[in-house]
Amino acid sequence: MRIGELAERAGTTTRTLRYYESRGLLPARRAVNGYRTYDESDLRLLRQIRTLQDFGFELEETRPFVECLRAGHPAGDSCPASLAVYRRKLGELDGLIGELQSVRAQVGEQLAQAEAARAGLAAEAEAPGGGPEPRCELVPHKSAHG
Repeated sequence: MRIGELAERAGTTTRTLRYYESRGLLPARRAVNGYRTYDESDLRLLRQIRTLQDFGFELEETRPFVECLRAGHPAGDSCPASLAVYRRKLGELDGLIGELQSVRAQVGEQLAQAEAARAGLAAEAEAPGGGPEPRCELVPHKSAHG
């Protein structure tokens, strides 16, 4: 098949395919007329790359999976190098999850402190002689032209 058909079947662009070719992820075969030619195995490689990228893998991280498929294995993740990439990616994700949990805890603490402070101000406002409950309102900002 030609590059346009492969791009369409893979759900990508011919430009992307040429980029993958330049990075050595997609074989560069030419017909006698000079056109790039591809087969079903190339479509399989592209689907592997696209799936991994959808999961957040960088393009270079897909290389071991592509090489595994090119070596004739039934799946791109059946080789030790691919499994190592999975392990490394899981480690990265665990680190990011840890960071997010830490940030979430900090934001939760800030919220609790703010709610406690607001409740204290509201209680003061309700006490005899207290002022009105504080209000937070957005005031329209005047533009430089108005």
